[in-house]
Amino acid sequence: FEVATRRRLPVITVTSSGGARMQEGMLSLMQMAKTAAARARHHAAGLAHISVLSHPTFGGVTASFASLGDVLIAEPGARIGFVGPRVIEQTTGEILPADSHQAERLFERGMVDLLLDRRLLREALRYLIRHLRRRPATARRAERLPRTPPGGPTPTAWDIVQIARHPQRPALRDYIRRIVSSFVELHGDRLFGDDPTIIGGLGEINGQTVVIVGHDRPVSPEASSAKDRGMSYPEGYREALRLMRLAAKFRLPLVTFIDTPGAYPGYEAERRGIAQALAQNLQAMALLPTPIVSVVIGEGGSGGALALAAGDRVLMQECAFYSVMSPEAAAVILYGDTSHAPEVASALKLTAGDLLRLGVIDAIIPEPPGGAHANHDQAAEMVRRYVVAALADLSRLQSKRLVEARYRKFRHMGQVGGAWRDVVREVQEVLGAVEQRLQRRDTTGPGRSTGPT
Repeated sequence: FEVATRRRLPVITVTSSGGARMQEGMLSLMQMAKTAAARARHHAAGLAHISVLSHPTFGGVTASFASLGDVLIAEPGARIGFVGPRVIEQTTGEILPADSHQAERLFERGMVDLLLDRRLLREALRYLIRHLRRRPATARRAERLPRTPPGGPTPTAWDIVQIARHPQRPALRDYIRRIVSSFVELHGDRLFGDDPTIIGGLGEINGQTVVIVGHDRPVSPEASSAKDRGMSYPEGYREALRLMRLAAKFRLPLVTFIDTPGAYPGYEAERRGIAQALAQNLQAMALLPTPIVSVVIGEGGSGGALALAAGDRVLMQECAFYSVMSPEAAAVILYGDTSHAPEVASALKLTAGDLLRLGVIDAIIPEPPGGAHANHDQAAEMVRRYVVAALADLSRLQSKRLVEARYRKFRHMGQVGGAWRDVVREVQEVLGAVEQRLQRRDTTGPGRSTGPT
């Protein structure tokens, strides 16, 4: 690590060790601190470290430099851990499952990025070393694109909600296949698990290396039940945070895609720290020294959406929606059931047009007639053009100016006056009209009304 830091070179470590040598006593143990410190200096210099964990990797090696790589690659079948299974069983009496220390189990639990056969390592390492490096900042020519689509029939807010939830609407993986080349998915939060509702990794858009992070919405009822309808757990957001930090280290642009009803609202998410996970993402994005382009491609639900959407440029597809809560949830709070969701949707100001007027988003990406589900290729091409244009526009700013402009952007949202005052008045008028209509509908006789349910 010291030589690589002086020469500004990446490091690839390949480990196969049973741990510290007992016969060398405490001096052997101290090598953990020594190697971790050397790795820390290499990391602070913005240089890449790829760690390959082969069979076996145990003890002080695992608990120092081997687990600190920017990317961790485990070989299939390798046994990896801090304390070996035989020692655990004989010192604690705990009976372990047969695969307790298998690389495959660690991959499932989000502890390593990739599980690769040795025959594939050379190409994978070549790819990672090529992409995980800082490049001189170069200004790119930005395509001039309209902030709003051409005029035409305007769907109602409730119609847009239905289009955004269309089962054939393209999901994140559909866009990645069409607009990102050489994508390599990286897995896990290295703390608890690998949430399948959030995916991320490295790839190229228009020849530029970027970090991709986004919600992966289920595309079938079977997938939806398995992935909690696209609602992410804390480990998904912590994986996103890890990839944000990877982007910051190598000054790679971050492109995020938002398509979720919201963070998972259950007890397990609370127990694992969902509020802290969302808060940490928002704080990290505020200070990330690299361009962030966020794209709302479907449903943008509450804090679970915002935790990936605090970008320098926030783009939104024409028939996507982005809201403080779903129309159904708002209707239940206001009127006791979901039947009034269509009326409430309008009051929530959740459409792209509403949010552009409020300054919450920066541009609306046109969709094919009828919605993105009607033509995936055309929808993806429009997303690509707007993302490339936004990245080119942001490439002109130095990191310090970029972070300051991002802070001012969110700092000024919601200030009293202008469009905000008008929208607040509109929301109050719409809610008042909805309430009056419901009261008339619920009237059961002269002078008698059941009121809102």
